[in-house]
Amino acid sequence: MKKPTPPPGSSQGLSRRTLLGGAAAASTLVALDVHAQPSPSNAARAPAPAPHGGSFELEEATVSELQAAMESGRHTAHSLSERYLARIQELDRKGDLPLRSVIELNPDALAIAAALDEERKTKGPRGPLHGIPVLIKDNIGTADKMQTTAGSLALVGAVPSRDAFVVERLRAAGAVILGKTNLSEWANFRSTHSSSGWSARGGQCRNPYALDRTPSGSSSGSGAATAANFCAVSVGTETDGSIVSPSAACSLVGLKPTLGLVSRSGIIPISHSQDTAGPMTRTVADAAALLGVLAGNDPTDAVTASSKGHAHVDYTRFLDPNGLKGARIGVPRQRFFGYHPATDALVAQALELMKAQGAVIVDEANIPTASKMDEPEMEVLLYEFKADIEAYLAGLGERTRLKTLADLIRFNEENRDTVLPWFGQELFHQAQEKGPLTDKKYRKALEACRKLSREQGIDAVMAKHKLDALVAPTQASPGLIDLVNGDHWLGSSSTPAAVAGYPSITVPAGYVAGLPVGLSFIGRAWSEPVLLRLAFAYEQASKHRRAPGFAPTADLRQVPKV
Repeated sequence: MKKPTPPPGSSQGLSRRTLLGGAAAASTLVALDVHAQPSPSNAARAPAPAPHGGSFELEEATVSELQAAMESGRHTAHSLSERYLARIQELDRKGDLPLRSVIELNPDALAIAAALDEERKTKGPRGPLHGIPVLIKDNIGTADKMQTTAGSLALVGAVPSRDAFVVERLRAAGAVILGKTNLSEWANFRSTHSSSGWSARGGQCRNPYALDRTPSGSSSGSGAATAANFCAVSVGTETDGSIVSPSAACSLVGLKPTLGLVSRSGIIPISHSQDTAGPMTRTVADAAALLGVLAGNDPTDAVTASSKGHAHVDYTRFLDPNGLKGARIGVPRQRFFGYHPATDALVAQALELMKAQGAVIVDEANIPTASKMDEPEMEVLLYEFKADIEAYLAGLGERTRLKTLADLIRFNEENRDTVLPWFGQELFHQAQEKGPLTDKKYRKALEACRKLSREQGIDAVMAKHKLDALVAPTQASPGLIDLVNGDHWLGSSSTPAAVAGYPSITVPAGYVAGLPVGLSFIGRAWSEPVLLRLAFAYEQASKHRRAPGFAPTADLRQVPKV
């Protein structure tokens, strides 16, 4: 989750940001150094030299390329998994500034991969994800030998009785789940001044483009790991910005689906009005392939019934390199531009490129209610977090003695040295003060959120200008990690789509001092096919994505003149 965006030109940053965002290698890494903490004495240590991983055979490999390698016999699911696991061992935990993007590995990953290889020989592949190594965020439940903790020590040992629905779909598609990624603890819904990417279980995750920079959002580990080529694709979750923010910060494609397209059952919640899982990948085509697996109706998550007639098995069929031709693209300059000139300059270049590809750019297509959503959104999230997290804890039954939000607050206080060394649990306390979801204050805030974000917001501006999508910078380039004071953020464009439950997709737009900047395409409900078409066309025309170099800090020689 995030605080309200400062007005353009404001120098006041946000106090916290988005939650809501080989065989030997496998055995060595099953229990990563999960209790490791960044110590105060090392917090200001000078940057260490970047790790030297050498050339990596699978660097930037796409899902289709990996499938071709398995079809040709050049690789197997087992050999792919071995290589990714070895790379994690080599680059994720070494050095004075370790990446810390992976919180735990699946001890059965190689056995699962071997079984899928045998199945390929006898029956053929199940689909585009057969044998593909995937990482998932540590708030997504698995009923196996791994933990599901949202990065919190409070949930260690509380293994769910069944897989999350999205995990069931991944397994059914033949994906190899390599492990769980680190995240901002409790999906960044604990403190008002947190450091994105820090959890008590995993320590501080870092950005692979500059190791002293934030990986951003709560799906920070999924972003950093995918950018670092630790997997083919990953799954993150978002309440407000936690897929698109880390994706932008790590030069990835991140897709936040329409609420109801992807099930939330078995995922540790914040808000049933805004939570969703979604793809985090290096290409738009991979995001489309992964979305086709994740999307679908789940009887245990009633909101997914609304996806009937909207979910697609194959989203790759909407990809068109000429997809920008004739598209009407709105630019909401108020609220979402003006907080960082170098970011605005990159987006200006992107708009010119879209024009050259045949798009019609409609300037000043502003969302009239953009500045009014933050207060009712936070009210809704506080109410829903208390109700939803207690429902999740109740579902764990005897697997945890913690049953209420008050229990979690008490656990954190009792384990203050390891859980609260850098920042507190102010949001937990604020949520604890809320009453039931029958409260008039909650119902009023929820109604305001829906009206401001939908009929008076995104729907209004898109209807007025007959738009296919809105386009804005996802956020500025990632800031420095600051465990003492928390994140410093300038602005972002995630809130309208998050509050509305509408889709958005971020695509790499370039770099400032070697630090990634993302461009977001935002649409109406169920417009994933349109957004994928536009994002793919832009991606193919721009080709901004490049692999990270694990630099110790940003290259200030690359700062553009604006």
